Amino acid sequence: MQVKRLESEAELPSVAAVMQELRPSISLAQLVEQIQLQRQHGYQLAYLCHNQQVIAVAGFVIGWKLSWGKHLYLDDLVTIEAMRSQGAGQVLLNWLIDYAKQQQCQQLHLGSGVQRFAAHRFYLRNGFDIKSHHFTRNIN
Repeated sequence: MQVKRLESEAELPSVAAVMQELRPSISLAQLVEQIQLQRQHGYQLAYLCHNQQVIAVAGFVIGWKLSWGKHLYLDDLVTIEAMRSQGAGQVLLNWLIDYAKQQQCQQLHLGSGVQRFAAHRFYLRNGFDIKSHHFTRNIN
């Protein structure tokens, strides 16, 4: 299994198709368009291939905050259903941690829906702590 960073638009449809498993309410075309927009603002994608198939994807940004310093914020982490619990997510998470270190990030952050218990167990097992509640409000 080999982790790659998305560098060409040609790779985007196969990567976005995996991300769609995490966000099924968004069409593939909308997802590709949104990813292209976010990439203009620093969003990056890393993905894991096995037998020349994309099996796991991570979307992230490197940023700065007064409270966190330089950090990697993990927006999305998804493994195709057929490959879950087989180590793909672990390989990708380890790559993200190494990449954050290479970028001199001080921390790695992520948010996870309150209902995603399996994901929470995965993150806790990997040394993450629950440090805060994240609040949101629609402005429409």
